[in-house]
Amino acid sequence: MDSSLSLTDAADATDSLDEYDVDESSSIDDGTLEPDRFLDRELSWLAFNQRVLELAEDPAQPLLERANFLAIFASNLDEFFMVRVAGLKRRILTGLAVPTNVGRTPVEVLDMVSAKAHELQERHAQAFRKIVKPELDAADIHIETWADLDEADRIRIDEIFSAQIFPVLMPLAVDPAHPFPYISGLSLNLSIRVRSPKNGKEEFARLKVPQNLPRFVQLPDDKRGLLRFIPLEDLISNHLGDLFPGMEILEHHEFRVTRNEDLEVDEDESENLLQALEKQILNRRFGPPIRLEITDDMDDVTLGLLMSELDITEQEVYRLPAPLDLGGLFQLTKVDAPKLKYPRHVPTTSVALLPSEPNASPNIFASIAKQDVLLHHPYESFSTSVQAFLEQAAADPNVLAIKQTLYRTSGDSPIVQALISAAEAGKAVLALVEIKARFDETANINWARKLEKAGVHVVYGLVGLKTHCKLALVVRQENGVLRSYSHIGTGNYNPKTSRIYEDFGLLTASGTVAKDLTRLFNELSGYAIEKKFKRLLVAPMHLRKGLLKHIKTETANAKAGLPSGIRIKLNSIVDEAIIDALYRASNAGVPVELVVRGICSIRPGVEGLSENITVRSVLGRYLEHARIFSFVNNGDPQVFIGSSDMMHRNLDRRVEALVRITSPDHLAELHQQFELALSDETSSWWLESDGTWTRHHLAEDGSQLQDMQNVLMKQVSQRKRSSSR
Repeated sequence: MDSSLSLTDAADATDSLDEYDVDESSSIDDGTLEPDRFLDRELSWLAFNQRVLELAEDPAQPLLERANFLAIFASNLDEFFMVRVAGLKRRILTGLAVPTNVGRTPVEVLDMVSAKAHELQERHAQAFRKIVKPELDAADIHIETWADLDEADRIRIDEIFSAQIFPVLMPLAVDPAHPFPYISGLSLNLSIRVRSPKNGKEEFARLKVPQNLPRFVQLPDDKRGLLRFIPLEDLISNHLGDLFPGMEILEHHEFRVTRNEDLEVDEDESENLLQALEKQILNRRFGPPIRLEITDDMDDVTLGLLMSELDITEQEVYRLPAPLDLGGLFQLTKVDAPKLKYPRHVPTTSVALLPSEPNASPNIFASIAKQDVLLHHPYESFSTSVQAFLEQAAADPNVLAIKQTLYRTSGDSPIVQALISAAEAGKAVLALVEIKARFDETANINWARKLEKAGVHVVYGLVGLKTHCKLALVVRQENGVLRSYSHIGTGNYNPKTSRIYEDFGLLTASGTVAKDLTRLFNELSGYAIEKKFKRLLVAPMHLRKGLLKHIKTETANAKAGLPSGIRIKLNSIVDEAIIDALYRASNAGVPVELVVRGICSIRPGVEGLSENITVRSVLGRYLEHARIFSFVNNGDPQVFIGSSDMMHRNLDRRVEALVRITSPDHLAELHQQFELALSDETSSWWLESDGTWTRHHLAEDGSQLQDMQNVLMKQVSQRKRSSSR
């Protein structure tokens, strides 16, 4: 054997015949199964957001983190309405009454979603008013109302209003000369009814609460040393006399509109995708209204006018106690109160990437050449691993080429800057920028143009598909030959979200993986259509079929009395073919264990269908984001990590990639990840067959069960300490 062959290449060589060219004829016969074998995906998503809300209600969580969970709930629900509810309404209006995955019509699902959303929004508001806000008061963090302020406070707040707020306000009258104004999506507004003392005529006006000012205005310090805020809209409401001098203020109320903000671009009809998408982004804010949130004291006259002008139905009106838009509670995360937050965790550098000598500089390429490196963020640092990998590649004169996919990245991305530096240094750089990444379209278009200006070869992927895979390939000249270094991850190349998203990534010098990535990048940037990969499973052509093949193998092994088992960790599982295959595996006796953060359409524990399937969900300080697929395979584990969830969009309309893990140490680490997540000693939610998620976080004696993320933090820190001895 060539002495330059790495351990990972040797492992690849033994599996060189195991190509994922699954027989096209392999399929699942669903004819004997009933539609009620699935859980509704929209209701399942709302159940996920309810789990977020339960964290906000949990007194065991640090107080400011609970406020943060309230804000996350609100932000999640906004996007749910803008995309999912908007999609249901669009299908109803266009007559596309295709039944959902559970056989219901879009109208039926919309009614059920609306009822649940009303229930959850009211519970969310009460969680703030009756649980979190009183505890904030007790911790000397006060969100006041105007009525709470004394005369000295009001004098000082008048000064703040006059100097910092009044100049940017724009009241808009509604009368024959001034038509009802456009209400932008997610903006907070005041409806104002005034009366002229001269003629007694009543008028209506709308005032938009500025979105570029703090949501909660901090009151000046007082002698008590309290931290006090007042909602911006409450402050403005009590200065309406300055905006409408000489008029009598009859009524004023808060309201907020959510619009359909999903984008639709016909790529087959668009000669220039970039320009077509930019046009749609401009049109996004004019999408039809789908939700109207109002304060519960709004008068009928004002409500009637809003419903008429916005063409909103009673079902779409959400009456809530003030303040609206609790997403503004994100502002409280900036409060300097460490005791009210999770203990600070500093990610450690992966032990495999540490230099062998104490004072030596790290050499990423030398470390990867020795062995595959499995990274686990945010427990292990993204900046000293993936970011350092790309920055060293950009600065290394021996690196000839860099190829990378970019789905979402940060506004000041060092990853993008590394690609620009590499191009400016004369290296060949290819960046596949997914400009259709929802709600990041504008940022990605700007990055694409900046990269192009620097000389980077920028491509936008394949027509009709989003490129969601997380891939980087570096080609380096070493001793007269070319060697490639690869990174495949489960999360985005975003240094900011890597601090709060839990993800895995593989750094490898495997020649087999490099050849797979080279083929895949050629397919993405050119016209190649690759049908076979050795260590990758790639959507949309092969991923579903490859996983079905593995599930079928486990099913056959169970029937033959051989060791079998399936463990999957992911964000969402909806795909019917995958779920049906898991049902069949369960019926054959295969233990199927799923760890699902969000949407789950599978029904566990149903007699004759899924007795051997269990589903758990783990939520906490970090967003569980990694996707892992593990198959026992009669004692020869087949384990993959990658970018794909089990949803139609991932398997049919996106380019996704999973990579097979071969290192015994890494297989053991991923096995331990499942053991921890699935343990009865770990805090989690358990899915029942009717779609109910039951929280298990207390032991029989009332003590808290172990928090998986805390356990992992300790394990990584211990590994770091052991390596430094």
